[in-house]
Amino acid sequence: MRLPVLAALLLMARAPLQCASDPDPSLRRYETPGEALYGLAQEFKAKGNDAAWRSTLSYLIAHYPNSRFAGMAKSDLAEGPRSEAEAPDAKGAQR
Repeated sequence: MRLPVLAALLLMARAPLQCASDPDPSLRRYETPGEALYGLAQEFKAKGNDAAWRSTLSYLIAHYPNSRFAGMAKSDLAEGPRSEAEAPDAKGAQR
């Protein structure tokens, strides 16, 4: 009776430990969807395409709300450039 128990314990000791955890970002080999969308939005912003920048950040927030990049996207939208249609004219009124 002891032999099968001992054998089972030895086999379990050799088994790799697998636990659910997020990998260290510096060791990760792929981009998350939120990371990719945020990067794309930054490219749009750098090229001056504010409508695509705003749209991409909005999509990121809507589809990946738990992503750490969603918080950054909300912050960027709150303080970032506005499109011409949203920008106030010289009198201070929105178009």
